[in-house]
Amino acid sequence: MTSGRASSAGSPVPPRALVTRPEPEARRWADQLCAGGIEAEALPLIEIIPPVDSQPVRQAWALLGSYAAVMFVSAHAVEQFFEQKPHLPSVQWSQNAINTVAWATGPGTGRALLLAGLAPQQIEMPGADAPQFDSEALWLRVGAQVRPGQRVLIVRGADAQGMEAGRDWLGEQLQRAGVQVDRVLAYQRGVPVWSDAQLARAGAAVNDGTVWLFSSSEAIANLLDRLRERDWSAARAVATHPRIAASARRAGFGVVCESRPTLEAVMSSIKSSG
Repeated sequence: MTSGRASSAGSPVPPRALVTRPEPEARRWADQLCAGGIEAEALPLIEIIPPVDSQPVRQAWALLGSYAAVMFVSAHAVEQFFEQKPHLPSVQWSQNAINTVAWATGPGTGRALLLAGLAPQQIEMPGADAPQFDSEALWLRVGAQVRPGQRVLIVRGADAQGMEAGRDWLGEQLQRAGVQVDRVLAYQRGVPVWSDAQLARAGAAVNDGTVWLFSSSEAIANLLDRLRERDWSAARAVATHPRIAASARRAGFGVVCESRPTLEAVMSSIKSSG
């Protein structure tokens, strides 16, 4: 499908999109989409903040060498885990110091690990041609490597109340394989405070043809809580995973397109969602 929007002179009008990822990702994605001909704005629906207690992360760093692998659920998990690294010479993660491998669910998390100082050979993640970047795709990559008795650390986030949030599918597979799984909460997810202008923009985007870009079902839940009792049947969304798309449909979005979570695929989906 192509967008039916046009200017008064009859020329095509660029599609509009709202990027709901946390900052600074939202701004970065919006800038990239703008460069591709889309009128994109950042409108974060999730805020990333440090955990109330960072001691468990520091303890995990001290035990790093005892893990066969450390799995990061997102780039935010990487950034927050390394942000809380103890400033001690004995706490390092270099190729020569330990054999612990980092597991990433997708290229964004992989890039964050590279920026944190890991070498490419220290990182395992789904191939660039994987249909999805998620725990299932990562398991296909690493499942044959795990052995009973190994230890794996999963670095994840908490909800606004500090409780574990999100799926633990990979942890369950590891435990079935006889692996000892430890988990550490490296950050919390909250709901950002919107300005009056942002609230008005969100309200207009319910039915003005703007495409909502969702990379999290939690973002959809936060949106519904913020804009209550709205009719979403005229709203459009692009979701970067089938589970997120299902959440958008349950929320009542009239048009929901699924997209691989790459810039090129998202851009194409937004342009064809009209």
